[in-house]
Amino acid sequence: MTAHRIDSNPIHLGLGASAVVEPEFGGGMAWYEAYGDRHDAADGAEGRLVTRHTFTAPWDSWEMHPEGDEVVLCLEGEMVLHQDFPNGTTASVRLAAGEYVINLRGVWHTADVHGSATALFITAGLGTQHRPR
Repeated sequence: MTAHRIDSNPIHLGLGASAVVEPEFGGGMAWYEAYGDRHDAADGAEGRLVTRHTFTAPWDSWEMHPEGDEVVLCLEGEMVLHQDFPNGTTASVRLAAGEYVINLRGVWHTADVHGSATALFITAGLGTQHRPR
């Protein structure tokens, strides 16, 4: 048995209640694409990626998960999560440590961070899309 750090080795939750330690997170879209190559064919929309990230600035893009919901749990600091719904409505919520929000399937989302904030994400990653902010 080996201990792992969630910020450097994310976890894949797959079919059959499996949990897989992922390779070291190097940042960037290439890591996420390789993650999809490793798991999407076997787990499809049921797979979940568990990651932890620290932010010191607002996000520079929006993202959307078309195949499932995403949980965003603020662990430290504060962040404001913005959601853009398919029907054209928007919502914003301030998250403090210990609070979470669910980004529903198909809802574009981004966040503002002033100072520093750390969050845990449980993501249905299949088909994730990005657009500039």
